Amino acid sequence: MGFMPHQTRQLQGLRILSGGRDDLRPLAMLEESVKRLKSPKASPTYALSKEQADAAFGLLADWFFEVCGSVAFSSLEHPKFTAFLKQVGLPEVSRRELLCSRLDSKFEEARRASEARIRDAAFFQVSSDGWKSQICIEGDKRLVKFMVNLPNGTRVFHKVVYSNGGVVPSQHAEEVLWETVGDICGGNAHRCAGIVSDRYKGNALKSLELQNNWMVNLSCQIQGFCSLIKDFTRELPLFGSVTEKCMKIANLINSQPQVRNSFLKYKLQGVEVPAFITVPTPKCDISKNSGPFIAMLEGVLTCSQILHLVVLDDTFKVACLEDLAAAEVAGVVQDVGFWNEVEAAHSLIKLIMSMAEEVEAQRPLVGQCLPLWEEMRSKIKEWCTKCNVAAGPVERIVERRFKKNYHPAWSAAFILDPQYLVRDASGKYLPPFKCLTDEQEKDVEQFVTHLVAGEEAHIALMELMKWRSEGLEPLYAQAVQLKQQDPVTGKMKIANPQSSRLVWETCLKEFKSLSKVAVRLLFLQATSSGIKCDWSFTRLLGGASRLGSEKVQKLIFVAAHAKLERQDFSSVEENDADILRSVHDEDEMLNEVLAHTSSI
Repeated sequence: MGFMPHQTRQLQGLRILSGGRDDLRPLAMLEESVKRLKSPKASPTYALSKEQADAAFGLLADWFFEVCGSVAFSSLEHPKFTAFLKQVGLPEVSRRELLCSRLDSKFEEARRASEARIRDAAFFQVSSDGWKSQICIEGDKRLVKFMVNLPNGTRVFHKVVYSNGGVVPSQHAEEVLWETVGDICGGNAHRCAGIVSDRYKGNALKSLELQNNWMVNLSCQIQGFCSLIKDFTRELPLFGSVTEKCMKIANLINSQPQVRNSFLKYKLQGVEVPAFITVPTPKCDISKNSGPFIAMLEGVLTCSQILHLVVLDDTFKVACLEDLAAAEVAGVVQDVGFWNEVEAAHSLIKLIMSMAEEVEAQRPLVGQCLPLWEEMRSKIKEWCTKCNVAAGPVERIVERRFKKNYHPAWSAAFILDPQYLVRDASGKYLPPFKCLTDEQEKDVEQFVTHLVAGEEAHIALMELMKWRSEGLEPLYAQAVQLKQQDPVTGKMKIANPQSSRLVWETCLKEFKSLSKVAVRLLFLQATSSGIKCDWSFTRLLGGASRLGSEKVQKLIFVAAHAKLERQDFSSVEENDADILRSVHDEDEMLNEVLAHTSSI
């Protein structure tokens, strides 16, 4: 006797089968087994040849390594994933093969390629990022990343060091930095032209620079700009006033039920507002961590429309009679001056954050530091005029932060970089000494003589004077300064950033001592920010066995190497946000088209 038709079974299944609806799946499996036994020569699942299977598995392994952190190890054993592999003719993934032989092979391949690039370079710069948490720009927490910046503009990943959180003592940081330099260059430490780091400018970096006079150790420009935000929150009266008033508004809305009900009433009417307004915790010192303060400002600004409605609501008016804090908040919300202050504080933060993000994206060289700070001064001066803020106190805060971040190498690189040569009345392209202060001009001379051997100091100064008076041949100067439009930002930028250094190595060889300084200086990067990876699994580094830690280190190395090869410096979160945004925009466009079509 055969089985009933499928539709009949479904209709009668619940009456016939003792297990009810849940028996339908096992019944289907039973029927499938009977069919296989009846037709043993039925077509099997798609099968690959051994060569095809090996190639496919190799690509799968490469993908897994390169997105490490985004895909959990346990996902490889997910039933749906193993079913998919079977469907396309691949065997189940062997964790041992993937995380042992294949990972070891991939790591060795990436390591050899990295070491070959470092060997080919005459010198390099060590980049160290992660000692300090990023306030302006989200970064990877608890990991200190070390990379190698090469003269040709490429970067090579070296390693990560796990930090247990908190502040690492400067002495320990110095030991880790020097150990890293030794790992990279072996016995020839002179190949390391310097270090750029997001922390320890005044201690570890300075100490290493004093011990090794050929090194130029810089602090990260991104951290300099982020620290400027902290300076403003701590020292500018505008921020103190805004902080106090915003906290009163946020605390009242977040904690008072009557006011909260009025707030939610308008939210239910379709007004876009956050569920709560972020408030810095009592333990949070916004002069050291401005993140929560920025979130509070944005929350209050987002709620500005609804706040004006809430203070006019009858429920809120009753609350004002019973609560002096509510009445005070009503006065603040209805004060136009308060909103002007909030807008001013927020726009200043956005201005600085925008420049920090641009610096992170563009990765400027050391010669660009002075122009960058001049641009920052100019923009902040415009902000003062626009927001009617006294310029004096603001400028003093900016100058104090500039001096804390300043390094004499900034001035020297600015003068030696042909990118900044200025054409005079006679047609000569001369270094821009007129743009420097007297102190900065002295810094250039002292810096140059400091970097050359003692007997060469006098020669280097003579060559510097010649460079000042003669500059560079116009044709070469124009070639170095040639600009083209950036396809991403639309801004004009130097077409060949390496040309500044290459000119010194070729047509300016007559400056025997000065050219040595220039070629080691001009390639140095002014930021330590590295690649962004979702390395959440690296929390295992803190408690894993030695063997487990080695596996994690290898995974990180392979993933970082692959991202650098692809020139992919974005994060998974940024990419996902872009995809969701584009899908949303496409849906909005489709809705508009449909609405237009229906109205015709």
